[in-house]
Amino acid sequence: MRLLDVSAVLDRERDIQRAGPKTKILKQLDDETAIYAILSHRWGTERNGYQKIIKSCEQAKKDGYDWLWIDTCCIDKRSSAELSEAINSMYRWYCNAQMCYVYLNDVDESALPSEQDFNRFGGSNGWPEWFSRGWTLQELIAPTELEFFNKDWLSIGTKQDLTSTLEEITRIPQGVLRGGKALSSTDPWERPSVAQIMSWAADRKTTRVEDRAYSLMGLFGVNMPMVYGEGSKAFQRLQLEIIRVTSDHSIFAWNPKRQGTRNLGSVLADDPNCFWGCHDI
Repeated sequence: MRLLDVSAVLDRERDIQRAGPKTKILKQLDDETAIYAILSHRWGTERNGYQKIIKSCEQAKKDGYDWLWIDTCCIDKRSSAELSEAINSMYRWYCNAQMCYVYLNDVDESALPSEQDFNRFGGSNGWPEWFSRGWTLQELIAPTELEFFNKDWLSIGTKQDLTSTLEEITRIPQGVLRGGKALSSTDPWERPSVAQIMSWAADRKTTRVEDRAYSLMGLFGVNMPMVYGEGSKAFQRLQLEIIRVTSDHSIFAWNPKRQGTRNLGSVLADDPNCFWGCHDI
């Protein structure tokens, strides 16, 4: 994986005039051995996006990390091969990070909201937007250490401290939030069912329809090639990959009456929304 050199980024920001084209701010490192922090966020305006990079580097420097991973900076999306590798590796990268910073650009307060507020967060089910996006599901579960920051980059708590509130927001059990390794457990009584995991993704949104499926691969421990343009077929392929590696029949427990379901003649669901309400299965 490519990682940002935190000191090089901050040095370049302090003295932009002296930073030449040969100033290297990215380095290829092994995620299994590198000690790094990672950023989870939603992009806003270009200016605010740049400030997020600088602020997250400052926080990483303050916490003693030399390396930082940010998706937009560390993935060359012009390369389909690199993008595919990154998407298939991303869950592992979040797992292996020593710290994950979550930046909530729509939270002003010094605490995470504990109740739904449709006046403030009407477009994201009454909670900060970060909790309504597809990719942030694995970014919440995978890291052991995770810290939330408000729009002014003030810490508003860690995942360990906020598990009760996070369970209320996401319906993810506290045991999973405290340790994402429960997903890879071989004990069927400890490991959540396929239907439960799918239910956590119900009602979440992604910019590309294919990412509804691609963003869930790490949670199920499967890999598959990226085929942007295939639309909802990506979710069909994901289910077939899950069936190939598990005998968990709860994958067939989706609700055919869930609004938006089109493929009523198939045993496979069209979309994660079909698993809404399956968190107790």
